Amino acid sequence: MASTIRTIHEQLISKERSAVEITTETLARIEQLEPQLHSFLHVTAESALAQAEAVDAQIAAGEAIVPLAGVPIAIKDNLCTTGIPTTCGSRILENFVPPYESTVTQKLKDAGAVIIGKTNMDEFAMGSSTENSGYGRTCNPWDFDRVPGGSSGGSAAAVAADECAIALGSDTGGSIRQPASLCGVVGMKPTYGLVSRFGLVAYASSLDQIGPLARSVEDAAILLAAIAGYDPKDSTSIKVEIPNYAQNLQPNFRPKAKLRIGIIQETFGSGLDEAVNTAVRAAVEVLQELGAEIQVVSCPRFGYGLPAYYIIAPSEASANLARYDAVKYGVRVEEPENLLDMYKRTRAQGFGTEVKRRIMLGTYALSAGYYDAYYLKAQKVRTLIKQDFDAAFEKVDILISPTSPTTAFTAGEKTDDPLSMYLSDLMTIPVNLAGLPAISVPCGFDRQGLPIGMHLISKVLREDLLLQVAHAYEQATQWHRQQPQLL
Repeated sequence: MASTIRTIHEQLISKERSAVEITTETLARIEQLEPQLHSFLHVTAESALAQAEAVDAQIAAGEAIVPLAGVPIAIKDNLCTTGIPTTCGSRILENFVPPYESTVTQKLKDAGAVIIGKTNMDEFAMGSSTENSGYGRTCNPWDFDRVPGGSSGGSAAAVAADECAIALGSDTGGSIRQPASLCGVVGMKPTYGLVSRFGLVAYASSLDQIGPLARSVEDAAILLAAIAGYDPKDSTSIKVEIPNYAQNLQPNFRPKAKLRIGIIQETFGSGLDEAVNTAVRAAVEVLQELGAEIQVVSCPRFGYGLPAYYIIAPSEASANLARYDAVKYGVRVEEPENLLDMYKRTRAQGFGTEVKRRIMLGTYALSAGYYDAYYLKAQKVRTLIKQDFDAAFEKVDILISPTSPTTAFTAGEKTDDPLSMYLSDLMTIPVNLAGLPAISVPCGFDRQGLPIGMHLISKVLREDLLLQVAHAYEQATQWHRQQPQLL
C-alpha cells in the first residue's frame, strides 16, 4: 500500500527519508502518469520543492513538526491559491491567478503540507464524471476508458493513482463521495459550516462544502482536523471545538451503548447495480459482526432530493456565475461591438454546455411567475427531506446506503443524456440538502474489477462517530489496501 500520512511522518522524524525526496518521487510519478491520466491542471514543482525544503530545515533544526508537514497534497482547482492559477475547469477563468489564498489552503501551508498542484474537475463543479472540464477529461486509474466520477474526479484519481498522499475536493451534491466510490478511495463531506468556504469559488453556496480525499479513514481524519474550524471570513462558519478525530479512532470500535445502524430502504430499489447491492449489504454484515445493531429505516422523501437539488443548485449557480462578465477578471473576447456584445460573446465562448444548461435552468426557476412554483417549492421539499433524516436519527446513530448506484461508467456513455448523468448523484444529494456529514469508504469490486463505495451518514457535527465507524469497518476488511496496477 502507498504511503500514508503516518508513515510519511515517521519516515521524516526518523530521517529515513527527507521531505524533498518524498516530493521529488511524487513529482516523478506525476510526470510519468499524467500524459494518460490527466488528474492535474497545474503541477507546482518549484513551490512544492521549496515547501519541502522548509520542512527539512525544521527537522534539521530539531523543531517538532505536525503530521501533515512534508505530506504531498493535491488541491481541487476551485480553491483560490496565490501564485497558482485557479480555473475551476473553465475556459472563462483560463490563466486566472487569485490575489488571495483560501482559508483551507492557508491552513495546509501553515501545517507544512506540500501542495503539489491543482486537480482537474467538472467545470465550476457541475458534473459527475469530470468530462465537463474545459481542459479535457480525467481517466479512472482502474480503467482508463472509464470516468473517475465528479466533480472532484481529478483529486480522487490522483489519490487512487498515488500521485499524492491526500487531496482536497468540494462537495455540492456528492462531488467528493461519488468520485471516491468510483476510484476506490475514502471521501468525506463534512457538516455544512464545519470547514470554511472562504476562497472556494462558489457553485451553490448553501450546499458547497470542502472535504478530504484519502486512501485511509485515518488520513481523512487527520486532514479534516487540519482544515476544520471557525473562520470569521465565512458567514456560514460554525463556532465549535474541533476534536482530534484521528486520536479517537480504534481498530475495533466498541461503543459504550449499542451502535444502531439504519439501512435507508429507499436506496436499495430499482436502478441499483447488483454488484453494488451485494457489496454494500455484505459491508453491513461486517458492521453487524463488529457489534452494531442493524435495522431498516425509511426516508420517504429521499427520492425527491434529485429534482429539488436541480432547482436549488442551478438557481444559486445562476446568481453566483453572473460575476463572470469579462469586466473584472477572466477571459474577454477581442474587439466587442459594445458592452452587451462583450458579455454575450465572452460567456458563450467561456462557459461549457453543462454550465450554460444549469445557468438557464436556474435563471428560469428564479424568474417572475416561476419563483413560487419552482424555487420556493424546492426549498420546502428540502425541509421535508431534512425532517426525514431527523426522524431517522431518532431511531439510529448512523445511516447507510450505496455511495453510487453504479460503478465507474465508460467515458462518453452519459454525456448525451444529462438526466442519466444526474442520477449518478441520487444517493448523495439529500445529504447536502440537509447539511449532514457523510463518508464513502471502499467496500468491494464488481466483476470488471471496478471499486464500490459504502455511504455512511451521521447527525450534524458527529464526524467523530462517522470516522470511528468507517475506520472500524476499514480495519476489518482489506478493500482499501488494493490499488490500481498502473506501473
